Amino acid sequence: MARLTKNQKAALSKIEANKSYTLQDASALVKELTNTKFDSSVDIDVRLGVDPRKANQMVRGIATLPHGTGKTVRVLVLCTPDKEQEAKDAGADYVGLDDYIAKIEGGWTDVDIIITMPSVMAKVGRLGRILGPRNLMPNPKSGTVTPEVGKAVADVKGGKIDFKVDKTGIIHTSIGKASFTADKIYENALEVLQTISKLKPSAAKGTYFKSIHISSTMSPGITIETKSVAGI
Repeated sequence: MARLTKNQKAALSKIEANKSYTLQDASALVKELTNTKFDSSVDIDVRLGVDPRKANQMVRGIATLPHGTGKTVRVLVLCTPDKEQEAKDAGADYVGLDDYIAKIEGGWTDVDIIITMPSVMAKVGRLGRILGPRNLMPNPKSGTVTPEVGKAVADVKGGKIDFKVDKTGIIHTSIGKASFTADKIYENALEVLQTISKLKPSAAKGTYFKSIHISSTMSPGITIETKSVAGI
């Protein structure tokens, strides 16, 4: 077993063993546990009482974080020429179609989000084997296949995230940066949790929120008392 560093031991000493914290207290504590030299991401992990292997228990959704992600999101818009200016005006980093499709086929994937239009999905669809494994493939359910490309770019730049339960029943997503105030971390986390709550599949039985943990890059996880979260 790997030995703990001095900083890791110091962080662990601030967490009471076997204690579950309120979401508000955890949002403040996660800042105290962060000791990286860079601005760490703050992440939330939610284990759900669903069976993702069953289509009627898949949980996938979109949340708009009130205070954004704190990250610079690089957006590529694959669209027809008449939509290019709209995408650029909204803040897209890269805009085009055939030239970028060829670039991606050559191995380029240096973006965070790809947005496209229904009318060009026939061309974009062939990129699935490249973009799929990198979680970059545009999808109508995540709002990245839309005729309103300008609005989609603005939403993503403004803090819109999409999340999906993995095969083990866990949703893992970033909710901000350690430099955020505790209140901003709390409000972003609450927005995600309340959105997940609204997406509870009717086929899911028993306890829906099995566990919730919040952490920052390289910090230990903090257990959240689910009953302390309003609206779930």
